[in-house]
Order: sequence, then structure tokens, then C-alpha cells
Amino acid sequence: MFARHFALLSMIAIWSFPPLPHAVHAQETPADSQRQTAIDRGVAFLKTTQGDQGTWTSPTSLGVTGLVTYSLLVSGVPVDDPTVKTALKTMEANVQPDGGIYHKESSHKNYETAIVLQALVAANADGRYQKLIDHAVKFLKNIQWDDTEQADRDNPAFGGAGYGRSARPDLSNTSFFMDSLKAAGVSANDPAMQNALVFVSRCQNLQGPHNDTPFAGKINDGGFYYTPAAGGSSPAGTTPEGGLRSYASMTYAGLKSMVYAGLTEDDPRVKAAEGWLKKFYTLEENPGMGQQGLFYYYQTMAKAMDALGREQFLDANGNSHAWRNELAAQLLAKQRANGSWANPTERWMEGDPNLVTAYSLITLSHCRPQKTVQ
Repeated sequence: MFARHFALLSMIAIWSFPPLPHAVHAQETPADSQRQTAIDRGVAFLKTTQGDQGTWTSPTSLGVTGLVTYSLLVSGVPVDDPTVKTALKTMEANVQPDGGIYHKESSHKNYETAIVLQALVAANADGRYQKLIDHAVKFLKNIQWDDTEQADRDNPAFGGAGYGRSARPDLSNTSFFMDSLKAAGVSANDPAMQNALVFVSRCQNLQGPHNDTPFAGKINDGGFYYTPAAGGSSPAGTTPEGGLRSYASMTYAGLKSMVYAGLTEDDPRVKAAEGWLKKFYTLEENPGMGQQGLFYYYQTMAKAMDALGREQFLDANGNSHAWRNELAAQLLAKQRANGSWANPTERWMEGDPNLVTAYSLITLSHCRPQKTVQ
């Protein structure tokens, strides 16, 4: 059903970046220049689409604005650049009395706060946002599904984070929640991270001591789906027996989240997730969803691979993939003439070039090679 192999584009060679102390670097290659040009063009595009209120796409939702701002910062745009500075002021203006950072009418409080928190951490080299960061972390922990939300440990919602009127938790929101806590320096052993691990483990199609949901053994392929809460849901569909089908973007999200919570490669959950991803390794689609959510898939994959510390990924057919090079090549090939990226398959807002360009720049930030320390 799914493509198993993505051929490297011939233009990709060994990547190199500006020197850091005590590191070994290769001489700059044409591929480095092409990658940097792509980043510069993406940054230039986003600087032209910022609204008068310092936001992107919607002045009443900080989700896209937070992602764009974060993507600019990880692309090397300075904190005091006028575009970034204006966006950060808008975020500060949306700090709420409860410590969350979201539009006052938003039903996406966890999502917006988690994303904005990552942008603030990226902009906090001099400590200027530390108080806001601390308050936002406290807010996120307070709205996590646990016993304070009348969700005891037996509830499939326990440990998760979500959005919407019911705030039903799901793996995507929980993944962003854990991204933001990790960025803010919250340890893997923190109760919030360990409670989130309980929820993440229940999103995996893996029967065992960490998953007691009705869905655990119906597919049992090691992949992940959207949520086991409120009756369970997977955009990839269900089996006739009621199993929730796995798909790649959530499987990378689940794998990354387990690593953030301290699991190692020898944990059965990690092994099972890697086994699924090896079977369906491709960059031509989001396995299980086709072209839907493709750029979200790219940035989630890049984060997960970085979390694992892998430079090569061995697929189920024994092919070794230099994933950083392959992923960068794929993005360079998909960049549009105006410097943006967008998905013709528009589900999950991927028709919005602001959102998708932010995803792409974040992905490229993870395509930097690991430095070899002397």
C-alpha cells in the first residue's frame, strides 16, 4: 500500500554549518548553499505575510502565529528583528490571568499556549521571558487531564492534553504539550511528563501492561493513532473489529513523546513503534493518511529522529536512510516559487502557506548534522 523507499536526490551531500567550538566540520558543499537559500526564501515569504496585529493567518488564534515565530527563530532570525519583535509583543498581549497565552475567546488554550511557549523559550536567551515561561508551564500542567479534571488513572483520558469545548485529549495536542515542557526544561521524571506517558502509551496499538484500553490488541502493530479517549478515534479509520488504525504522523509523535518521557530503545513500546516506522518508511506520503497532513508529518518525523539521536534509519527492507539529507531534499523539491510551501491536500489547514512554511522551516532546522566533538 505504501511506498517503502525514497531515492536520494543527487544534489544532496554532507551538510555543514557555521563552526562551533571543538567541533569537526566538512567544507561547505553546494547542498548547504541550496538549503540555506531555501530557508532564506521561506523566511522572506513569512515576513511579507504578517498581519497588522503581528499575527499570521488569523488575528484571533495564536497557533499559527506561534509556529511561524518559532520557525523564524530556529531559522536564525534575531529576537529583535522587527517581524519577530512584533509577534512576540502580540503574544505578550495575549497572556491571560491564569498564565495561559491564548486569545481570550479561544477554545484551543492548551495548543496555543504550548506553541507560544516554545517560541518564548527560543527567544529567551537573555531571560527576558522567564516569568511568562514559568507561568505558562504551570498553566499547562493545571489543565492536563489528571485527577484535578476528575480523570483518574483508569480513565483513557488520563495524562493527555486536548482542545475544543470538551478539551478531549489527543496525541497531537499531548505531543505539543510535551514538546513545550521539554523546551522549558521540565525533566522526564516530572509527574506531568510521566502522566502524559500513560496517555501516550494508550494511543499505541500494542497490547501489554501499559495499555489496557479495548483497542490495544485489535491491531497490535506497534503504531499510534489519534486518541483512545471519548470512545477512541483515528482519522486513518477502523477495522471491522473496531480497531483504530495506526498512521505515521501519530506514530512519530508517540515515539518522540516516549523518548521525552525517558523511555530508551530497549523499551518494548519504543521497539514496537520503530518496527512500524521501519515497515512504512517513506517521504512520499504520510503513511496511513496519504497526502493528508504531509508537512505536519515531516516536522514530527524530524523531531522524533532527532530525539532518538539517529543519523541513519534502517528500514524493514535493510535500506539505510540518511534521513536528514532525504528530508531536506524533499522539502527543497517542494518549495514554491515565492519561497513558501503548501499542501494541495488541504486537510488540517495544510493549504495555508503560513502554517506549512513554518512546518517546513522547523523541519529544516532539524536537518542540521550532528556535530562531532573532539
